[in-house]
Amino acid sequence: MADTTSLVSGVSERYAIALFELAEEAGSLDAAEADLKRFAGLIEESSDLKRLIRSPVFSADEQYRAIAAVVDKAEIGGLVGNLIKVAAKNRRLFAVPDMITAFGRLLARYRGEVSAEVTSAEPLSDKHAVDLKAALKASLGKDVALETKVDPSLIGGLIVKVGSRMIDGSLRTKLNSLKLAMKEVG
Repeated sequence: MADTTSLVSGVSERYAIALFELAEEAGSLDAAEADLKRFAGLIEESSDLKRLIRSPVFSADEQYRAIAAVVDKAEIGGLVGNLIKVAAKNRRLFAVPDMITAFGRLLARYRGEVSAEVTSAEPLSDKHAVDLKAALKASLGKDVALETKVDPSLIGGLIVKVGSRMIDGSLRTKLNSLKLAMKEVG
């Protein structure tokens, strides 16, 4: 399992670096970021798209045709559209979500920001995201780029990952700790 994760990570990093360098050269880092966020949103919203990306059942040609249609319909063009299509042609579509994450880390580093992955039980409101960014900036001394995810199984609270540090303030973890403490008592 670790070997597979390492393989995906390596592929994702290489594609993300290539995209970053091309976008920087073309002066279109912001456009690439916007297109990647839009595609990530499409993946998050559509279980069919998730299945298309993850499933090895589809042939490279089927994946390419389907992804090309999705990308064209969503008006994701230029470098990002080409990257996604190339990934489909090369049977690397499964790595696109990790490519998006890796690109975000590269962009944050380029901008002098720290990248923070925040998982919450419900989508963060704009006010909560701004407040969280401010708190993290005060703690870390750098601007923070938030990458948010939703995991309803957390019940409440947040899990914040910055680099190798993780703060788990989720209700699920607190309840599990309480459950273990109760088992030890009696």
